[in-house]
Amino acid sequence: MEIMKHELPSLPYAINALEPFISKTTLEFHYGKHHQAYVNNLNKLIKDTPFEDADLEEIIIKSNGGIFNNAAQVFNHSFYFSAFKPQGGGCPQNKLNEALVDTFGSFENFKTEFSKAGATLFGSGWVWLVADSSNKLRIVQTSNAENPLTDSLKPIMTLDVWEHAYYLDTQNARPKYIENFWEIINWDVIESRFAPFG
Repeated sequence: MEIMKHELPSLPYAINALEPFISKTTLEFHYGKHHQAYVNNLNKLIKDTPFEDADLEEIIIKSNGGIFNNAAQVFNHSFYFSAFKPQGGGCPQNKLNEALVDTFGSFENFKTEFSKAGATLFGSGWVWLVADSSNKLRIVQTSNAENPLTDSLKPIMTLDVWEHAYYLDTQNARPKYIENFWEIINWDVIESRFAPFG
């Protein structure tokens, strides 16, 4: 059976394209070193295990310990980095916007609640917009490498609140990093993740 080799996905934009909101230096470390390290570690850890030919989501759902941590962080970071674009921001359209309004009352209320979840998560982790099996949206916080796939939730959007995501740019000012996050969101990508549930 062929061993599945997990690879660092290419960024859909130039490494300096998100400035001034996320700097080239931050991406060089966060994407180029942290994300790459998770990929390298995962490939080493799954060798000669039942997960060596499994896809990433299967590994996340079925594994634990170091294999889970590295697989989940590969997924989480890939999911995070792929949802940005230069001159992003604004608000979503169509069914996702309707669902956000239905759940949170307005897009602005969603944005406020999501930002608050990011600012108040203790320690390292992630904030997610997810859909459940009934296609209902909710905001969840996860610690460390934890991922909503393990709770049978569909990830739609994520915010990385590990310090290495923002410390070079905003130092300890996590709220400023979160404010910047909204300026580079690629809503086309986010909407495409929700579309299959529409």
